[in-house]
Amino acid sequence: MTSTTPFLETALLGPVRIRDAYGVTPEDTYGVTSGNTYGVTSGNTYGVTPGAASGRAGGKAENALGGAKPRTVLAALLLAEGRVVPDSRLIRALWGECPPARAVAQLHTYASRLRAPLDGAARLERVGRGYRLSAVEGRLVSDHLLFTERAALGGALLRQGDARRAAAVLRSALGLWQGEALADTTEHLAQEERPWLEEARLTALEDRIEAELATGLPHGLVAELTGLVARHPLRERFRSLLMTAHCRAGQPAAALLQFHSGRELLADRLGVDPGPLLTRTFQQALSGELAA
Repeated sequence: MTSTTPFLETALLGPVRIRDAYGVTPEDTYGVTSGNTYGVTSGNTYGVTPGAASGRAGGKAENALGGAKPRTVLAALLLAEGRVVPDSRLIRALWGECPPARAVAQLHTYASRLRAPLDGAARLERVGRGYRLSAVEGRLVSDHLLFTERAALGGALLRQGDARRAAAVLRSALGLWQGEALADTTEHLAQEERPWLEEARLTALEDRIEAELATGLPHGLVAELTGLVARHPLRERFRSLLMTAHCRAGQPAAALLQFHSGRELLADRLGVDPGPLLTRTFQQALSGELAA
């Protein structure tokens, strides 16, 4: 994040920050501005102007929410993106399957703690037996929303063949991540929501690497992809990208070794053969199609 103090913080994207959108143009929201290299400038990686993250919506300190449970309520409401979240869902996120006798009353207390820090930048409404958080347009935007929008835009640019712009937008999206998702919330919410958040991050990372390979950066990506394959050995797209990087770096033998290692691993652990992507990459490596 930028060095300025955020308006409010909770750990969604480890951590996600709810930031005042003052000074952020619609183009900046996507990290793409005319006359600026995709909204990414030194010291301002998210298209947020200096001072915009400092808390115009009340200027509260980032620890205004207190402990993990109020942060959990906020995180669950943010992830709902304006939809009503039932009390039962919030209670499960707070205490799992063993809530206390006064769970509903405690939930109301945690929800009430959100109103003062939000200070009009978002509306927290009681709707039936649930809560809804609605950001006020032009006042508040979360890093979770920014990441989702930028990752989608980057993926679309990649599919359209604009690899250079795609890489820049995806770098901006991934720069919003600051560690493990939902790190400051309860284990109950984290266990339920973290897998799909992590999947979204890995998909954006794969898109970013594919875009950078298309712009001609194979040597710098071999080391990064080697580490990613080691951490995610069954994720075939990372292995396919590593094979491509090896070929474009003039290392076709290393690419073929990666395929055979992956095939053995898939057979041993899952009892399956390589999928279409990995098989096609292997065939392209054999034919020399992937050479720089």
